[in-house]
Amino acid sequence: MFCKLYIFLSIFSIFSIISIVSSLKMSRLGALHCIKNTAAQNTGTVIFFHGSGASGGHMKEWVQIMADNFSFPHLKILFPTAPLQPYTPAGGAMTNVWFDRLDIKPTVPEATQSLAKINADIKYLIKKENEAGIPTNRIIVGGFSMGGALAFHIAYNWEPNVAGCFAFSSFLNENSAVYEKLKENNDKVPPLLQIHGNSDDLVHFSWGENTFSQLKSLGVPGEFHVLDKLGHSINRRGLNLIKAWINKHLPEI
Repeated sequence: MFCKLYIFLSIFSIFSIISIVSSLKMSRLGALHCIKNTAAQNTGTVIFFHGSGASGGHMKEWVQIMADNFSFPHLKILFPTAPLQPYTPAGGAMTNVWFDRLDIKPTVPEATQSLAKINADIKYLIKKENEAGIPTNRIIVGGFSMGGALAFHIAYNWEPNVAGCFAFSSFLNENSAVYEKLKENNDKVPPLLQIHGNSDDLVHFSWGENTFSQLKSLGVPGEFHVLDKLGHSINRRGLNLIKAWINKHLPEI
């Protein structure tokens, strides 16, 4: 009897370890931070992606400092952390980035293999929300800088069933796979909110403006807000625009 029990527990332990290892292999993402819904029922999720070199905790703290009560009764906000990986614009240094870039400018090709890896991580993140009872059409994705670029790929390339996309100081490469995907099929595209400071000296204003124009020409419904004298940063006005837009496109049910 003891032997049988020992064998059973051993097998159970092995399967538990395999399950944990499999879960860890499913995602390379770092720490996940959250602003919880303030009411009893959570009926949707906002996923807010940070810029290159930052973290989910940093993005959450920055938002809470800059915004007027950036929370919702019915929605939780997730702030995931990008994988630590070599980043070419930083000389190959290990950096928390969503994907690699050949350079920080729109004229270079996209790093397609790196984008494919983060696509798998994002699908896992969305799957976990689905398993928690949040359908994909009750999820809004968005972000700052590279986080906004990732949100473009999610909403208009990989997961078109999301409820919307917002991008703050972000751009797409001129030959982006996002544009090619929209040329193939733009029957269902989520709404877009794009915000950019006209004094941005890292992601130039014209890059963001051209991205929006290209997306709009391919059928993406959206709005583009120019923030006067803002550099490469978020600010209170931009976050308040995002909050109002989220309430519009992901209302209480």
